[in-house]
Amino acid sequence: MSDCRLNRETGCICMKTLGIALTFLLAISSITATAASVYKWKDENGVVHFGDQKPMNKQSETVNVRSGTSKADTDEKRMSPQQEVDALDKSRAEQAKKDKESREEEAQAKQRQKNCEIATKNLQTISNHARIKISEDGEQRYLTPEEIQEKKEQFQKIIDEDCAN
Repeated sequence: MSDCRLNRETGCICMKTLGIALTFLLAISSITATAASVYKWKDENGVVHFGDQKPMNKQSETVNVRSGTSKADTDEKRMSPQQEVDALDKSRAEQAKKDKESREEEAQAKQRQKNCEIATKNLQTISNHARIKISEDGEQRYLTPEEIQEKKEQFQKIIDEDCAN
């Protein structure tokens, strides 16, 4: 600090002030450098040249220079980390739902196959063997022809529904 006071008294510039001034000048010069024009021209041999200074005694055109990417375009397309997590959770939930539905369909298919096999065996049994029915009280009796026909239709309906797939 004492050096800066001494420099002010003598008319010298303080290092801190000099650093700020140089930073400001560099910032301004970089802005003007990026805004500088670029010229395009052809020489005597037909070779195309580009430069930041307009050529002497040659016809040239000013080129509009643009950067390769636009920050706004990439920002709109990119998801935030929270959006990525939400999208991942959503896709996992959808996949779990599909897996559950698939397992349920598979279980139903197995049950239909089992029903088909049982109904087929029952239809063969009632068509070819003794027609005995045991009631709930343990009494055995023969089925009537109407009951046999009813059972055949019942088993055939199950076969038609469950064995077709």
